[in-house]
Amino acid sequence: MTSVAILLFEGVEELDFAGPWEVFRQAIDADPSFEVFTVAESLGPITCANGLRVLADRTLDEAGEPDVIIVPGGPGTDHASRAIVDWIAAADRTTAWTTSVCTGAFLLAEAGAATGRRVTTYHTEIEALAARGDTGPVEAGARWVHDGKVVTAAGVSAGIDMSLWLLGELRSPDVSRQVRIWIE
Repeated sequence: MTSVAILLFEGVEELDFAGPWEVFRQAIDADPSFEVFTVAESLGPITCANGLRVLADRTLDEAGEPDVIIVPGGPGTDHASRAIVDWIAAADRTTAWTTSVCTGAFLLAEAGAATGRRVTTYHTEIEALAARGDTGPVEAGARWVHDGKVVTAAGVSAGIDMSLWLLGELRSPDVSRQVRIWIE
C-alpha cells in the first residue's frame, strides 16, 4: 500500500490540490494499492483561495506516516500555522517523496524539507523563494524540479504533470499513461 497525503489549509489554491488528487484517485482504478487522503489541522470546513469550502479526510495527528506528501500552494501559505510546518517537517523524515505545487515550495523551505535542494515555484515567486536563502538553486521556467526525494512543481498544470510523472516513478510509465488518458 502506498499512502498519499494531500495537505489542506485555509487559503489553499483549489487546483493545486485537486489536480494531484485526481491523478492519484484515478490511479486506484489501475492499481488499488494506493491510499489517497487529504489532511488538515482539523476536520472543520476549510475555505480555499477562490471560495470553495472543503473538508479534510484526516487531521495532522491522524495522518500516520504517509509515503508521499503533496503540499499545495495558494495565498494561505503566507499564513500557515506552526503546526502545519511542523507536520511537513515530521512527515518529510519518513516519506519516500515530499512534493509541492506552486507556492507550497515556501512551506517545504520553512519546514527544512527543501534545504540545499534545487526547487521551483510559481513564476512570480521565484525571486522571493530564492531570497529566503534556505533552499538550493530556485529554477525559473521549470515545470517541475526533482532533487532527491523532493519534487516541486511550478503551478496548477505543472502539479498535474508532476503527479503523473511521480505516478510513473511509483508504479510504471504504463500506469501513468493510462491515468493520463482517463483524466484527459
